Amino acid sequence: MADIPAFLSLPERSVKPRTRGITHVLDSGLTPVETRSFMEQAGHLADIVKVGWGIGYVDRMLRARIGIYREFGCPVCLGGTLLEVTAMQDRVAELRDWALGVGITHVEVSNGLAALPEGRKHALVRQLAEDFIVLAETGSKDESTPVDPAGWAAEMADDLDAGATWVIAEGRESGTVGLYRSDHGVRDDVVATLLSRIPQDKVIFEAPTKNQQTWFIRQLGADANLGNVAPASVLSLETLRLGLRADTALVADRSAAAPPAAPARSYALLAPVYS
Repeated sequence: MADIPAFLSLPERSVKPRTRGITHVLDSGLTPVETRSFMEQAGHLADIVKVGWGIGYVDRMLRARIGIYREFGCPVCLGGTLLEVTAMQDRVAELRDWALGVGITHVEVSNGLAALPEGRKHALVRQLAEDFIVLAETGSKDESTPVDPAGWAAEMADDLDAGATWVIAEGRESGTVGLYRSDHGVRDDVVATLLSRIPQDKVIFEAPTKNQQTWFIRQLGADANLGNVAPASVLSLETLRLGLRADTALVADRSAAAPPAAPARSYALLAPVYS
């Protein structure tokens, strides 16, 4: 891309539209001016923008902002809470028509409020996958709800079978529930269980904080799918992915290092330190 140098040996990153190494951004109500500024600076790094919670329903500039995102090849997703409320009121058909009318291409299907009857979430995934790219989220927004790693994996597998393109592991914008302990630490047993059953490129791990992003990049590599990333953090996240920050700095393998003129070098990530 113009104005971006290419003289360093860094981890390979695919270009948009990506199927792995997804940066899933949480838009908590940017203005149109802020939306355009964000896209002009970091649009090449943002793969999906989620208009969080029910903001899309009350943002009178939503259609215009979707148009800006479309200019930069960035699809817009509705937040899962809006769909949950809609489903509880039996207005899914109305939401579908409205979303298609304003240019929404992706929807999040979740049951974070635990208010949908058993089987309803998978049915919604199947229904909405006919018209949208579906991101199905697993996990409760209630920090007191126990986390069942095997249950999460089974639910994600069923969501993918129902037609979801990606599944999302709940962490909230606070980074203190679901995937995380109250101190923001990663529940590595949950991650290990999910990846024992679900392909890594199908899972988006919500990781709103730098330490959480660092943990996933060190454990899973530059192409970890990360979500709930604040617009202001998209550039800094990419530096973590590429080893351009001390937390994930790449070190040359001295025993296999090539002369400076060689086209390739061998690298290894620093050992993980976050838990």
